[in-house]
Amino acid sequence: MLKRKALSAFIDWKTNKTKQALLVTGARQVGKTFLIREFARQHYQSFVEINLVENADAREAFIQARSSEDYLLALSLFAGDRLIENETLVFIDEIQESPEIVTAIKFLVDRGGFDYVLSGSLLGVELKNIRSVPVGYLRTIEMFPLDFDEYCWARGVGDPVIDEAQVAFDIQQAVPGFIHNRLLKLFHEYLVVGGMPDPVNTFVQDLNIERVRALQGGIIETYKQDATKYNFDRSRVIKRIYELIPSELGQQNRKFTIKSIDGIPRHDRYADDFLWLVDAGIAIASYNVREPRHPLMLSAGSTQFKLFNNDVGLLASMCGMDETRETLFGSSNANYGSFYENAAAQELKAHGFEPYYFKNKRVGELDFVIETKQGEVIPLEIKSGKNYQRHNALTNVLSTPSYGIERAYVFYDGNTSVKGSVTYCPIYMMGRLQR
Repeated sequence: MLKRKALSAFIDWKTNKTKQALLVTGARQVGKTFLIREFARQHYQSFVEINLVENADAREAFIQARSSEDYLLALSLFAGDRLIENETLVFIDEIQESPEIVTAIKFLVDRGGFDYVLSGSLLGVELKNIRSVPVGYLRTIEMFPLDFDEYCWARGVGDPVIDEAQVAFDIQQAVPGFIHNRLLKLFHEYLVVGGMPDPVNTFVQDLNIERVRALQGGIIETYKQDATKYNFDRSRVIKRIYELIPSELGQQNRKFTIKSIDGIPRHDRYADDFLWLVDAGIAIASYNVREPRHPLMLSAGSTQFKLFNNDVGLLASMCGMDETRETLFGSSNANYGSFYENAAAQELKAHGFEPYYFKNKRVGELDFVIETKQGEVIPLEIKSGKNYQRHNALTNVLSTPSYGIERAYVFYDGNTSVKGSVTYCPIYMMGRLQR
C-alpha cells in the first residue's frame, strides 16, 4: 500500500473533531476512495460506503430527503446492521450526484452517533452551486497526486534519507553525495512516472514504463470525458485547452495564450473554460502578480497566467515516448524546463502554497513567487540547465529595496550552496519549503 500524508490528516480529524464531517476533495484518480477505505479499516469497527453513482436507489433517496430523519432512514435502509453507534464511519462517495448532501450533513452531524466522510469527483466545480455550505460543520482536506516524498516512500526510500535532505535544506549545507545522486535519479524518474497512484504502483511492481503510459493515457482520456459530461456546451474548448498545456509550457515564456479556438480570438471568452480545468483539479494555474509584495493575492491579475498539468507524469505522457526516454535516462540533450516547472508547481500546490509568477519589462521574469503564512514573499527560480547562476530577474528583484525581499531560492540539478541572499538547492528539495 502506498504511504500517503493525507492519512495523518484524516487521523487528526478523527482525534480532534467536534461536530464536523470530513470532506475529501481532489482530482479524479488521486487515491481519495482507496485512502478513505484504508483509514476506516484501521480506525473503525464498522464501515458503511454508499456510492451515489453505482447505487441509483440510494441516490434517489438522498435527492428526495428533506430532513435529518429522511437521511438517517435512507442510511439505515442501505447500511443495515452495520450502523454501530459511535463505532461507524459512514462514507458517501460521488456526492456530486446529490450535492445537497453537503448542506444536510450539518443535521446528521448534530444528531451524533456516527462519523461522516464525503467525497466525489469534480467537487471544485459542483460545490460552487451549493446554496448553503454548513460553515463549521465540514473540515476539508484536499488530496493531490503523490508528492516527491511519497514517491520516494513508494520506491523504498526511508524517512532517514528524507530527513537528511530536510536538515541539509534547513542549515543550507550540501546533501551527502550518495544521497544526492539517489534522490536526483528518483526525481528524474518521478518526472516520467508522476504521482497518480495506479501508475506509481505499476511502476514499483514491474518497472514497466509502457504499462505506466497505458494507465496515464486512460487517466487523460477520463479527464477529457469529464469535460464532456459536466460542461457539454464548452467541452470541445475545454478539451482543446487541456491538450495544449504541453505545447504552451514548451514555449520560452511558458505563458498560456490561445490565438483562436472556435474562430473566437479573444482570450477573455475562455476565462470560464480555464477556470473549469483548475476547479476540477485537472490543471494548476499560476497567475502573474503586478509586484512581488505581500499580499500576493491582491496583486494577481486574471488574464496573464501559466497553466500546468496536475501531474507531471501525465504531462510527460502527453509529450510522447521520446521525451519520456530522454527524461528517464537523464539525457544531456533533453530540455527539462517545462517538466521541472510543472513538478515545482505541483509540489508547491501540494504543500499549501499558491504558485504565482512575476514578470515586467524592467525587472524580467521570475518563475515562481510564493508567500509564507507570516507574509514573507520569496522568489523561486527553476533551472534545468548548467547556467543556474544566470538569473537577472532574481538579482533585479533582490536589489530593489521597495520590494523588501531578503532571500530567494534557485532549484537545479546540483547540490546545496549559498551565495549572498540566494540559496541554490537540488531540484528534489522543492517539497522542503514550508508554508
